[in-house]
Amino acid sequence: MNATADTRSGESHPGDRSRAHGALASASRSRILNMLRSSTTPLDVEHIASRSGLHPNTVRFHLRVLIDAGLACCRTDPQGCSGRPRLVYTAATAGYGNEQPAGFQLLADILAGYLAASSSKPARQAEEAGQTFARRHRPLASVVAEVSADESVRHVVALFTELGFDPELVPDGQDVQLRLQACPFHALATKYPEVVCAMHLGLLRGTLAQLEAPLTARRLRPFVEPHLCIAHLSPRP
Repeated sequence: MNATADTRSGESHPGDRSRAHGALASASRSRILNMLRSSTTPLDVEHIASRSGLHPNTVRFHLRVLIDAGLACCRTDPQGCSGRPRLVYTAATAGYGNEQPAGFQLLADILAGYLAASSSKPARQAEEAGQTFARRHRPLASVVAEVSADESVRHVVALFTELGFDPELVPDGQDVQLRLQACPFHALATKYPEVVCAMHLGLLRGTLAQLEAPLTARRLRPFVEPHLCIAHLSPRP
């Protein structure tokens, strides 16, 4: 018997994206996913509950949602004791996660390098590409009612968490700072910031536009610190 079989195959499909956004609209689930991504070893429910302050049954519910969305995997621990098998959890590595296969990294490098070298306005075109992606995929199509500013930023946090960032919201007067840490595209962004960072700004602006949110992304400041970019969100005039 294979004691380490995953409950998910790890494959990513376009139809999974809306489920992923829905899963990450919860702050608790985003926090749990970040725990799994930052851990070098699989985590069990008790460990996650202790770190998060949540009841173990609540943790199990959130983990099931993350697994169903393709963002986490569960397996039995071969090191566990006899009797009832111990379940441990890890972040899924397929899709938009932090550990992109080498082929995807190479493809991204080729495309970003070509755009940077061949376009007279690579930042503008990269931003437009990000906005186009947000319009085409409509990850938030289930939202039919008018959304508030708080709901808007929750959806934005879900988007960038799914991409593999560790996002944090910081109030700044009437504005909100979206602090993007742990960029999964860091090596590519340092090589082609005018392409990669502009595309992220386009994704942000396109998502807010799709939501008809009462917020607008004024700008994105790349590499405020070596591993920190900051987007500034302001109320629409």
